[in-house]
Amino acid sequence: MKDEDSDNRLGSYLRARRELVSPAQAGLPSGGRRRVPGLRREEVALLAGISPDYYLRLERGRDKNPSPQVLESLARVLQLDDVERTYLLGLAAARPRAPRRKRPERVPERVHELLAHLQIPAFVEGRAFDVLASNPMAVALSPRLRPGQNRLRSLLLDPEEQAFHQDWTKATADFVAALRTTIGDDTDDPRFVELVGELALSSERFRTLWARHDVRSLDGGTTTVHHPVVGELRLHRDKLPIDDVILVVYYPDKGSDSDEKLQLLAALSHTGSTESAGTAHDRPADAPLREAP
Repeated sequence: MKDEDSDNRLGSYLRARRELVSPAQAGLPSGGRRRVPGLRREEVALLAGISPDYYLRLERGRDKNPSPQVLESLARVLQLDDVERTYLLGLAAARPRAPRRKRPERVPERVHELLAHLQIPAFVEGRAFDVLASNPMAVALSPRLRPGQNRLRSLLLDPEEQAFHQDWTKATADFVAALRTTIGDDTDDPRFVELVGELALSSERFRTLWARHDVRSLDGGTTTVHHPVVGELRLHRDKLPIDDVILVVYYPDKGSDSDEKLQLLAALSHTGSTESAGTAHDRPADAPLREAP
């Protein structure tokens, strides 16, 4: 992402993950005071069964073609989960390529129609968490779900969005890790470069999380949010890929307290404001992404 690690992504990832594993977690004595957190390079090499010199070359980018067996050993030592292990293997497999021209992210007409029929909060997001389209219930749930907004920017920089999430710390960690996973080897994508650059300048929380090199998937799950009108809502989230975009829906357990509150929110939205009624269609079908302000 045009940062200091862009030319040595494998080494940067190994170093970041090494610093997050304590000697105790690896089954080693602490050895007294340490200059750096986590494991030393020679400790990783020892546990992975490779020479310290070879591991040093990997971290410094002097050898970018380790065998799958070496990477599997490093994944074990660094205690990577399946998503992180796959990401590590992908870093080693990446090869230089010519820049690819990205197609604008577009919302198919049928998805606009689907949004208009759904009676639960639903919206369409792009790869960088840009909101491309949404229905009135999504906007009633959060005004930050209007088209043109960026979910990660709102989460990190908007005080109202921060208060909206019961566990803002976890939400930010999940979103930033999911962004790094999505970026993969598309480090020259202009939208990603722009977003990462903006957040690196404006958010200390983002800088801290980005330096960790966490990766994870942000798919289905359950979240609790605090709505300023109806109060606490416990909602399930599903993310459904459609063509080149993602349909995101939020819904409560049937008959639950959150279900009743969501119905109340729908009634209030319908009677109290008509501003959001055209939200799902406020951009023409297949219109290109409108940059967030």
